[in-house]
Amino acid sequence: MAQFVDECGLNVRGGDGGAGCVSFRREAHVAKGGPDGGDGGDGGSVWLEADHNAASLIAFKDHPHRRAESGGHGRGKRRHGASGDDAVVRVPVGTVVRAQDGEMLADLASDGARWLAAAGGQGGMGNTRFSTHLNRAPAFAEQGEAGEQRWLRLELKLLADVALIGFPNAGKSTLISRISAARPKIADYPFTTLEPNLGVVRTDDDFEMVVADIPGLIAGASDGRGLGHRFLRHTERARVMVVMVDLASAEEVPPAEQQRVLLGELGSYRPELLERPRILVGSKADVGHLDPPPGALGVSAVTGAGIAELIQAMAAAVAEARAQHSRASAARRAGDVVVHRPLAEGFRVARADDGAFVVVGRAAERTVALSDLNAPGAWDFARRRLERLGVDRALARAGIKPGDTVRIGAFEFEHHDDGEYLGREASR
Repeated sequence: MAQFVDECGLNVRGGDGGAGCVSFRREAHVAKGGPDGGDGGDGGSVWLEADHNAASLIAFKDHPHRRAESGGHGRGKRRHGASGDDAVVRVPVGTVVRAQDGEMLADLASDGARWLAAAGGQGGMGNTRFSTHLNRAPAFAEQGEAGEQRWLRLELKLLADVALIGFPNAGKSTLISRISAARPKIADYPFTTLEPNLGVVRTDDDFEMVVADIPGLIAGASDGRGLGHRFLRHTERARVMVVMVDLASAEEVPPAEQQRVLLGELGSYRPELLERPRILVGSKADVGHLDPPPGALGVSAVTGAGIAELIQAMAAAVAEARAQHSRASAARRAGDVVVHRPLAEGFRVARADDGAFVVVGRAAERTVALSDLNAPGAWDFARRRLERLGVDRALARAGIKPGDTVRIGAFEFEHHDDGEYLGREASR
């Protein structure tokens, strides 16, 4: 049986943009042919998409890297490079995407929800784009951008209508095997269930609901004891909680005490879980020797006693919870991503450890990413664009002095005070 994986790391990288081409027309009987270098193609992006056919994150356990295709380089005769294909990575519905520091980036809670995980780099412009009345034969083109690359953390929170909550060996797996087609491993010892099991329960009137058998909780689970946090995470999306107390506890733990501990762990982990509709069930009623708490529904998954009443109670609670959710989210579009990541705009000036002034920002970095800054007209073009962006003013406000080093992207420049705020010397 395939292993269930509910958290993993994922490395994503967008495709690099293709380089622009430096080319000139070379045809018989055409004197001084003009520039005709084509643009590079854009790199593909990596998208995460929720897919109801994906059951766990096991596909990323041993193969955590996903790449998009890079764009093609531009060519002569104004032939543009092809754009790279996007990489669509299918993840289970209910996947939460986090940065390495734990910040939540996206919540893919509905089938088809998409999120941009790594943007592809833009293709560079060919020398045709830089032709002006002052420079009719530019001998430089733009390099393509590198695709975005980063590590992400994926966490799966199961989407279920009902979560079965109880101590280890309380009979949850036996119950779900009785009311659905799920066939979990069942044995008479604690922690038989080490991963959640899902089952679809269908009533006589064709009402369907998904029930999750959450691995047994223990006291201290909300503080991480055992695999508490991993287990409790799968309760967060459940509409209805079925709290099961064992009426035949081998440890002689009173059912009322079991209920107190279970609700305490739920409340300590997420207080809002205690506000969900809740059904109290006393399991193993056929062999139980302990008194059930008030209001508990006694059931036996072996004899079937109380099963019909439990299914009816779950269906009624789920139907009402679905109706409330539908009313609350009527204004929301299906497939929306909870958190959006805006594209970075502008630039900023920072100081490196060696004292250099570092200009960080997409527009500034693209300005100097030319194939040859020493080509005639290349530096003049870059300098004018940097001035229009306001880089010179920002450096002045940052306290730059003649002789200081400035870094933009992969290039270094020496600052001068002779009317050109950056020197011509450049090095990769």
